[in-house]
Amino acid sequence: MGDSQPATELSSRYDPAGLEGPMYERWVDAGLFHAAPEDAERPYVIVIPPPNVTAALHMGHGLNNTLQDVLIRRRRMQGYDVLWVPGTDHAGIATQNVVERQLRGRNLTRFDLGREAFVDRVWEWVEEYGGRIIDQLRTIGCSCDWQRTRFTLDEGLSNAVREVFVRLYEKDLVYRGRYIINWCPRCRTALSNEEAEHRDLDGKLFRIKYPLVAGGHVEVATTRPETMLGDTGLAVSPDDDRYCELVGREAELPLVGRRLPIVADDHVDPGFGSGVVKVTPAHDPNDFEIGRRHGLEAVDVMTDSGAMNDAVPEAYRGLDRFEARERVVADLDAGGWLVSAEDHPHAVGRCYRCDTIVEPRLSLQWFVRMKPLAAPGLAAYESGDLRFHPPRYGRVYRNWMENIRDWCISRQLWWGHRIPVWYCEAPDCGEMVVAMEDPDDCPACGGDVRQDEDVLDTWFSSWLWPFSTLGWPERTEDLRAFYPTATLVTAPEILFFWVARMIMAGFEFMGELPFSDVLLNGTVRDHLGRRMSKSLGNGIDPLEIVESYGADAMRFTLVRGSPLGTDIQLDYENLEAAFRPGRNFANKMWNAARFALPHARADASEGGSLSMALADRWIRSRLARLAREMDAAYEGFRLHEAAEIGHAFVWGDFCDWYLELSKRRLGGEGEKAGDAGRTMTLVMRGWLSLLHPIMPFVTEAIAGRLPDAAATDSLVTGPWPRYPDDWIDSEADEAIEALQEFIGTVRALRAEYGVAQGVRVPVRLTDPSPTLERSLAEEEGSAARLAGLSSIARVARVSTDTETAVVAGAHAVLRTGGEVIIPLEGVIDLTTERRRIGKEMERAVDLLARTRRKLENRGFLDNAPPEVIEREREKLVSLGDQRSRLEEKLRSLGSAL
Repeated sequence: MGDSQPATELSSRYDPAGLEGPMYERWVDAGLFHAAPEDAERPYVIVIPPPNVTAALHMGHGLNNTLQDVLIRRRRMQGYDVLWVPGTDHAGIATQNVVERQLRGRNLTRFDLGREAFVDRVWEWVEEYGGRIIDQLRTIGCSCDWQRTRFTLDEGLSNAVREVFVRLYEKDLVYRGRYIINWCPRCRTALSNEEAEHRDLDGKLFRIKYPLVAGGHVEVATTRPETMLGDTGLAVSPDDDRYCELVGREAELPLVGRRLPIVADDHVDPGFGSGVVKVTPAHDPNDFEIGRRHGLEAVDVMTDSGAMNDAVPEAYRGLDRFEARERVVADLDAGGWLVSAEDHPHAVGRCYRCDTIVEPRLSLQWFVRMKPLAAPGLAAYESGDLRFHPPRYGRVYRNWMENIRDWCISRQLWWGHRIPVWYCEAPDCGEMVVAMEDPDDCPACGGDVRQDEDVLDTWFSSWLWPFSTLGWPERTEDLRAFYPTATLVTAPEILFFWVARMIMAGFEFMGELPFSDVLLNGTVRDHLGRRMSKSLGNGIDPLEIVESYGADAMRFTLVRGSPLGTDIQLDYENLEAAFRPGRNFANKMWNAARFALPHARADASEGGSLSMALADRWIRSRLARLAREMDAAYEGFRLHEAAEIGHAFVWGDFCDWYLELSKRRLGGEGEKAGDAGRTMTLVMRGWLSLLHPIMPFVTEAIAGRLPDAAATDSLVTGPWPRYPDDWIDSEADEAIEALQEFIGTVRALRAEYGVAQGVRVPVRLTDPSPTLERSLAEEEGSAARLAGLSSIARVARVSTDTETAVVAGAHAVLRTGGEVIIPLEGVIDLTTERRRIGKEMERAVDLLARTRRKLENRGFLDNAPPEVIEREREKLVSLGDQRSRLEEKLRSLGSAL
């Protein structure tokens, strides 16, 4: 499906803005991205990490989706039955927060609207903004099967969520209970452990006296003194002899007056603080367990919004938790109970969506038992069936799975999958119904029922994504053909949120891994190392880059700049520097094609007769090696390496060398011109195909103009290039390498001695290697043109320096053997050059003497830091080398030393 223009009609400049959009639409209209289940004999499937419908995509999405597309496009070209499933996530907390923020701008809350109206408002948001994400993905070239676009609140996916909840409940893997969870007072909802991101905070450690009922006192330490209002006990270690006589006695809670039993518990570390800890079962997970073991009451002292409730003394009621902290500390101090308040940095959990400090809080919630679900996923990693790239994340995964805790799945939100549980309203019944179908009444007593108000964690739908998007729980043709998927490409920060849970769901509901390879890409950061975000003002919009530089330039920059598992840095203040190399590479391809296409041949074929000209043998050999190297890089998920070596081949081997070596033949007629044209066409077709997954637009545009490209041909569907072993030609490789060294050496000498670019000079070549001689026998004219030479004279080496002494010129020894001499008499002003080098020599000798004196000075050696002394020693060696080089240059110019 290449462009139908003839080969000679290639515009003078590459215009991605005018080319990429129409080309993409042609691909879609032709159905090139669609996969049919009935034809899927060799499937390769990727499911997109569904972006949240909260905002436009950022550069992190640009990187992640480009990497997916590279893998997908290559497999499609290789003949696999490729499916890339696109979609978006309803993103419970995140999306609800966005809409609530809009309402706050109108002085409204969701409670002013009511649940039904608020959910309708969120759907309006999704319908308006969800499509923008799909448009962005299309703009950057993502070759998804758009006919299969999914949304985590689609009817089919909602059925899957309900099926899973009911099944897990029936297996006692979903349960309801009152436990300590992470509570966000801003979002007013529970969070899972993974959603509370812990970061260090500069806080205080308060030491407080607790009076003993029978006289005396003990000291306890806390970072959250406002929670002491909910203390219901004190605890000591049973092995701590200092306090064994206190066990069974009581203390009095300052400010409240509550009697606190003193218990012995193995959890207490006698080495921490005073060895006595306060027990607040409703506000600390460890205290909750101590309280359960010893029958202590759990007193919740906070409201949903983080204010103090009616369970505390009246003076603190209604105060925000942090205001209450200040008031409690002041009152403790005034009452003589505060011993000290010391600076104490410690880790504090924050809501992963709004960054509010979370509150550990006793709450009635729904949970999933994770230990039984984790076992198969852990075994799959240990057996090697599940692979992480880079491998270090496998160890992180294993550690989390081995220490997994139950997952709190209920959220006190209105946007999401409503929990499919109903409670009987009859006062004496207490029936609870968990069912696939909504009940009309209580099956036990016939009374009215009400549905649970909460929704499920957004990840409860996402963890089913690899199979729910294919129609599960129905046994669809898509599910039969395309499950399990092959590769997952995502960010390491959701390794626990999403990746590990998908693996567990895959085993539990499908009986096998959902994917075998997990590629974890790096984070996009700015030039200061900060993660890109809107709040920092350092974000880069992928569409802005596409508009300015083209999708291919963006894709190439992101792929080339992100080695496996490492972060990519982009300077948001200097986008030109970041994306110019990608744009320049696309332009280089385009300009090379403008030169090459008029000489392209329709009869170029891998199976036809091959030219035996040295340059043709060499470029075929290089292409065959390139295909192997790029294949290995693609297969090993080293996509940056594929981009780098592909760039080096096109820019260097093909443009800088092959086209230059072939210009003379291409400009002529007859068999030699035909050989060069056929080889050039064959090689172009190869590198265009190899780079197509990374830069699909420019490669397709050029390939469509090759004379043997039919109007329906497209690189999108391949074939992927493969070349016979006998194309690798070591003899040709060595011959051209010798020629390149010779030309490069001459160019370097010319630059070193200031020979003007347009001046053609003779060169004397002493005892060249047989390899170089073979190269020059065929390519001497090209070598002379490329090096700016008027002639190349071979001379035999003599036993003395007579030859060197006679000829004043620039000298260099070739790695392959032999010596290059450019006579400079009459080419440059030898007297002026000798004077210049002489001054450099004097300066080097002076610096060398001063450095040597410094290193001979005992005072310097005894007092200077070792690294300074080492730097001076390195300088001495460097200056010695510089002096030797200058001496040699003076000798070469006929100057006596």
